[in-house]
Amino acid sequence: MIIDNKMLDIMKDTPINYGIVKSKIEESKLPAVGKASIREIKRLIDNIETESGQKFVRMEMGVPGIPASKIGVDAQKAALDRGVAAIYPDIDGVPALKNEISRFVKLFLNADVSPVNCIPTVGSMQGCFASFMTVSRLNESKDTILFMDPGFPVHKLQCKVLGVKHESFDVYNYRGEKLREKLESIFQKGNIAGVLFSNPNNPSWICFTDNELRIIADLSIKYNVVVLEDLAYFGMDFRKDYSQPGVEPYQPSISKYTDNYILFISSSKAFSYAGERIGMMVISDKLFQVQAPGLLRYYNSDIFGRAMIFGTVYSLSSGTSHSAQYALAAILKAANDGVYDFRHDVMEYGEKAKIMKKYFTDNGFHIVYDKDENDPIADGFYFTFSYPGFSGERLLEELLYYGISAISLSITGSEKIEGMRACVSLVHRNQFPDLEYRLQKFNEHHKS
Repeated sequence: MIIDNKMLDIMKDTPINYGIVKSKIEESKLPAVGKASIREIKRLIDNIETESGQKFVRMEMGVPGIPASKIGVDAQKAALDRGVAAIYPDIDGVPALKNEISRFVKLFLNADVSPVNCIPTVGSMQGCFASFMTVSRLNESKDTILFMDPGFPVHKLQCKVLGVKHESFDVYNYRGEKLREKLESIFQKGNIAGVLFSNPNNPSWICFTDNELRIIADLSIKYNVVVLEDLAYFGMDFRKDYSQPGVEPYQPSISKYTDNYILFISSSKAFSYAGERIGMMVISDKLFQVQAPGLLRYYNSDIFGRAMIFGTVYSLSSGTSHSAQYALAAILKAANDGVYDFRHDVMEYGEKAKIMKKYFTDNGFHIVYDKDENDPIADGFYFTFSYPGFSGERLLEELLYYGISAISLSITGSEKIEGMRACVSLVHRNQFPDLEYRLQKFNEHHKS
């Protein structure tokens, strides 16, 4: 490789030692850094930080950056003191938690779901895994999950591990009424068992409008497709306040427009309770009671809800952490009773995103996913960015020399191959000067 004078100047002037970064990339044996998984990127950056002694502005991991809810911690300690660690919980959850999940769904989504159909899972991840497995077995002719991308890469990995077929498309190209024609063209083939989307979306932070949710619902009813709605970032579209129990506006949800759905509600982000791996799977009353002979190929019951609980969930984990269930029950009860404003704790993410996005745009970068139909996108847990002349994969690797990490949108199913996803949660405000300086230096080195 021929190195010109400009390249030599850059190598001498990168915020992180150029030689260290290059050697650690080579030692990682990654075929292409830009195509690496989130965990592989994390390991590579850990190694660079250790060798260089310098801290990165880390935006690759979508993990909470706020202390866990004290309400939950205190309740979990009390449960442990009562001895629940020695006792198996019921597979479908302790009654106190099931009741509070049902209340939460009513008070914050305005949806009526029986406590029986509210099932704690080992994080939303397990709920999705269980749903892919069970939904794809309802009907022999419907064997495929549709992903409305961009999305969480591990969901496709789950399908791959299960041997479940999947299709996907980048929804950003089909906002508003365009979504109807696109979805119908896929649904009418007759092979789609379920359709998954997140709202707000990981990684783009787009949020579906009521009109778009109605379109999804209408077509799912017409073609008998189960809607799988990932509400991992519940109430975190900070443009509106969805945190007041029993008061409009309610968190936008497919449950308003159809009764053929499964919701996944995480405790990791909105409640900052990620470490105990507990989430919620909420199955509509109608879907729970659906009878499908196809289920008997795998389960002892042809009733969807029973197959889900006593077949899939039982075989995966036979329930989730006993003490953590009491933690989540206490958090939800406090929110339901109006004494805990979970939105207040997590608004810091939106405030940081607003500042950080300006650092990027002031230094030659562009926001990739920037609109919800005609409205500017919200500031929140994630944002997306690009830099002229760079693919997302190449940009990821180049930014490592500047002490900035993120992930390429290409691994999320996005068609925006030039883009990257940044998570704001682990970036502390005292790192903002470093971030601004490093972006300035990158732009100085690369602007045309």
